[in-house]
Amino acid sequence: MPKKKCLSAGRVPLILFLCQIISALEVPLDLVQPPTITQQSPKDYIIDPRENIVIQCEAKGKPLPSFSWTRNGTHFDIDKDPLVTMNPGSGTLIINIMSEGKAETYEGVYQCTARNERGAAISNNIVVRPSRSPLWTKEKLEPIILQNGQPLVLPCRPPIGLPPPIIFWMDNSFQRLPQSERVSQGLNGDLYFSNVLPEDTREDYICYARFNHTQTIQQKQPISVKVISVDELNDTIAANLSDTEFYGAKPSRERPPTFLTPEGNASNKEELRGNVLSLECIAEGLPTPIIHWTKEDGTLPINRTFYKNFRKTLQIIHVSEADSGKYQCIAKNALGVIHHTISVTVKAAPYWIMAPRNLVLSPGEDGSLICRPNGNPKPKISWLTNGVPIEIAPDDPSRKIDGDTIIFSNVQERSSAVYQCNASNEYGYLLANAFVNVLAEPPRILTSADTLYQVIANRPALLHCAFFGSPLPTVEWFKGAKGSALREDIYVLHENGTLEIPVAQKDSTGTYTCVARNKLGVAKNEVQLEIKDPTRIIKQPEYAVVQRGGTVSFECKVKHDHTLIPTVMWLKDNGELPDDGRFTVDKDHLVVADVGDDDGGTYTCVANTTLDSVSASAVLSVVDVPNPPFDLELTNHLDKSVQLSWTPGDDNNSPITKFIIEYEDSMHEAGLWHHQTEVSGIQTTAQLNLSPFVNYSFRVVAVNSIGRSVPSQVSEHYLTKAAEPDKNPTTVEGLGSEPDNLVITWKPLNGFESNGPGLQYKVSWRQKDGDDEWTSVVVANVSKYIVSGTPTFVPYLIKVQALNDVGFAPEPAVVTGHSGEDLPMVAPGNVHVNVVNSTLAEVHWDPVPLKSIRGHLQGYRIYYWKAQNLSKRSKRHIEKKILTFQGSKTHGILPGLEPFSHYRVNVRVVNGKGEGPASPDKVFNTPEGVPSAPSSLKIVNPTLDSLTLEWEPPGHPNGILTEYTLKYQPINSTHELGPLVDLKIPANKTRWTLKNLNFSTRYKFYFYAQTAAGSGSQITEEGVTTVDEAMASRQVDIATQGWFIGLMCAVALLILILLIVCFIRRNKGGKYPVKEKEDAHADPEIQPMKEDDGTFGEYSDAEDHKPLKKGSRTPSDRTVKKEDSDDSLVDYGEGVNGQFNEDGSFIGQYSGKKEKEPAEGNESSEAPSPVNAMNSFV
Repeated sequence: MPKKKCLSAGRVPLILFLCQIISALEVPLDLVQPPTITQQSPKDYIIDPRENIVIQCEAKGKPLPSFSWTRNGTHFDIDKDPLVTMNPGSGTLIINIMSEGKAETYEGVYQCTARNERGAAISNNIVVRPSRSPLWTKEKLEPIILQNGQPLVLPCRPPIGLPPPIIFWMDNSFQRLPQSERVSQGLNGDLYFSNVLPEDTREDYICYARFNHTQTIQQKQPISVKVISVDELNDTIAANLSDTEFYGAKPSRERPPTFLTPEGNASNKEELRGNVLSLECIAEGLPTPIIHWTKEDGTLPINRTFYKNFRKTLQIIHVSEADSGKYQCIAKNALGVIHHTISVTVKAAPYWIMAPRNLVLSPGEDGSLICRPNGNPKPKISWLTNGVPIEIAPDDPSRKIDGDTIIFSNVQERSSAVYQCNASNEYGYLLANAFVNVLAEPPRILTSADTLYQVIANRPALLHCAFFGSPLPTVEWFKGAKGSALREDIYVLHENGTLEIPVAQKDSTGTYTCVARNKLGVAKNEVQLEIKDPTRIIKQPEYAVVQRGGTVSFECKVKHDHTLIPTVMWLKDNGELPDDGRFTVDKDHLVVADVGDDDGGTYTCVANTTLDSVSASAVLSVVDVPNPPFDLELTNHLDKSVQLSWTPGDDNNSPITKFIIEYEDSMHEAGLWHHQTEVSGIQTTAQLNLSPFVNYSFRVVAVNSIGRSVPSQVSEHYLTKAAEPDKNPTTVEGLGSEPDNLVITWKPLNGFESNGPGLQYKVSWRQKDGDDEWTSVVVANVSKYIVSGTPTFVPYLIKVQALNDVGFAPEPAVVTGHSGEDLPMVAPGNVHVNVVNSTLAEVHWDPVPLKSIRGHLQGYRIYYWKAQNLSKRSKRHIEKKILTFQGSKTHGILPGLEPFSHYRVNVRVVNGKGEGPASPDKVFNTPEGVPSAPSSLKIVNPTLDSLTLEWEPPGHPNGILTEYTLKYQPINSTHELGPLVDLKIPANKTRWTLKNLNFSTRYKFYFYAQTAAGSGSQITEEGVTTVDEAMASRQVDIATQGWFIGLMCAVALLILILLIVCFIRRNKGGKYPVKEKEDAHADPEIQPMKEDDGTFGEYSDAEDHKPLKKGSRTPSDRTVKKEDSDDSLVDYGEGVNGQFNEDGSFIGQYSGKKEKEPAEGNESSEAPSPVNAMNSFV
């Protein structure tokens, strides 16, 4: 089974290639090679004095190397110190100081040497020092008393430790002291105050030093600070000092900035390359200065510059020589600006441009070791061989030193050695080991055989072929069994043997062979390459906005190579989903229920396979109504305005569009909130116009697209001063309730509008058309005033003015009213009627003089009623009808009159008080009209050839009836209508007999009345003549006919034959209970007639379920009475001569009727005819 190794495009950085190139030069551990240091302790090694000292030194080589140590430049004999041991197979030292001994005894510079027959490698000089956390020196700290606004520096001066401690300031409760632009800690640990305030007074300013290496904290003595005013300061000094030491009487004034650190206008700073450059400027002043930073002749590096300590500290990380230059800090407040320039010089300890690398050569080959460092100042280079300066080492004719390079030519096995390059300057040193190993080895492939590589399509594929050999082998790649060498125009062949396919396609799949050759031999290796389809997210999650408490669903559908198994996981803000039951994940969806504010963020769907990974993200915004505003504050208090400010609450991810300001008047309408104004959502203040004498309190509501917030907390109360009313009552009217008064009404001001206490109204009036003076009266806070003794319906000028204890409102507007109305005095004249038709008339009249109306004209009212009908003399209850015509109309239409009637009418004028007198009655008659339909129509006494009609006259003749019209026509069995007969009947008739009609025939009748005006509505009815009994009695009974008897005999014979056949078959095939089965399966459709009453059982034709026509049922003796002929079967037939089918006759006979009992009355006692048989059947 081939070993699987998966690659993806994201795993091919250049550093991988470099590592592979280096690894190609590594000698396999089964071959002879000089030692190589693989692990060692740091150069500056600070140890914990409470634990054993472990100095590491690990190396590899063949033969296995032996180890030795030097201490402070001389041999360290570990065998003579019982506390020191060396790990087996290792050079690591263990110094046991926990049982006895002190760490300080083993301070020094240590160096490890690893040696075998091929050479010696050395470690760095390891400086071992125990960490130190000394105590603060005891000192007496006097309380500090200073004036408000002065600067202050509290020194820390921690003890010198190894490594240096971390400084912070806390109080006795181990709470960090708050810092700000005014108060901050400097890089040296001191606490700086740009200016002090009374709240800075405290007795427990404590500086702490934390020594991380030993996990200890040391504490300085607490410092007491008291900030007082000038007077308090002098009183305090007077109790202890002479009069000459008093502070000036002037309080601390505002002042421009001054630097507390660094001092002066310029300073210098030196930093090493790669470190963090920290520049600091702290200034005092009042008000507190603000610090800004610039670089002269350059800009600050964007991605490496950070500001700390409220911009008082500038930090540049990974500093380089290019960061050298002049930096300027600027301190500024309202009174001035100062500058300080810091000249920065970046030095550099040695660092590698090219470090020497191990060199493997075969006998007779050439090579070189290059040691190329850099630094500031430029490092000095020295070479060693096997740990000995090369100048005093044994001579080797194959090497030549040329500055930073050692050149080898025609090397032999004795040329193998370990060379050290030491590069140093005043800031440090670099030491590198590199061996020269002379070997003669055939090629060997180090990569596992038959490795399977799986790569995603359209990504690079890297097929490895790690190799070794000496001389250095050449490497070629082949595809397939007989393929030619792969060319570099399509493929990339790396020095370490790796074959790179820049863009792998499906056709790249196959077997690849790596072949390594040198003069000593050939080695090859086969690997397999498979190309997989990329994983894709075909349905990505989408941006979602959901209201708090709602549910949201994200979808993520993944398509992948069928041979790969993807795993899909969801992340929130690049971390795991919360462990919460509200989050549910199924195959393609993430559902979040009951969404809260914390659920907002970026949700990422990540689909992983063993070869690739894809992701897609969507943002969830959780929205809701805004949180209520807070911190309401009233400022700029004026008599009629105030400024309200507030702090907006969280908008809950939906921008606030506006703020609604509401007010409550607790003096007049406590608990009732009114709309004051609205402002845009970006405002946080509003100038509010106020009314006098109102005890205001305000609240603010925030509004966004989701809705309104709950109201804010209520602001403080603000009572405005009283003032005279600035408005008057509205809806002023003057209307009299009696003929001799004037009622003045108005809508009073509410308490909010009163503007002060003692609200009253000044009511004034005078006649409009006279020269009278205004009459005025002051009334309490009411809504009406009645003026008595006024003439009837006279126009008045009216005004109502508001006033309170402070003064009067502006002059009110004048309105017109009228004193009380009285009933009109005069009736309309010249009333006459024009009859339009039998149901419509038009009434005309002359208008009444305005003065006689004595009020507001409402209109005219017409009373009319029917005195009697001209065709009837009897009296009835008189019902008067009323029509009102608005305004000053002088005519009107009377609709809905009854024709041929006698009417009376009069007209009256109407005002607000009521009706005036009626005009004299005017009489008019309506002409005749067409009558209504006759009230009823009945058909009585039908006979064989006649029908009698009875009716009642029309309920509304609408005139004098002149005659009746009767029209009728027969209806046949198919409901077709026959010829129409028209007949005139005198108007005084209510009964009429039609003779010579067809027997057993249905007729349809149309009947209506007429007057001189025309024909009225008709009434219709239908009737049927009876059957001729004599003809019915002559019908021959089918049961007595010879053909029928013969037919029945034939049927009986057939049945007998059938029974015989069944009997014979029964004897042959066994018993067969014919009788029982026939009885059990008797046809329910054909049952003999009941013995008790001689009637037929029910019969149903399976092919025709149509119900028979109405009235086909006959009396129990199966005869048809004349008076029942309306309901006979021949209602729509063609008379007694109609034929019946054979089935009907047959059924009638087969039913086996008994002899009839004697007939009753005049009915026939004969056997029923076919008609009667069918009637009985139905």
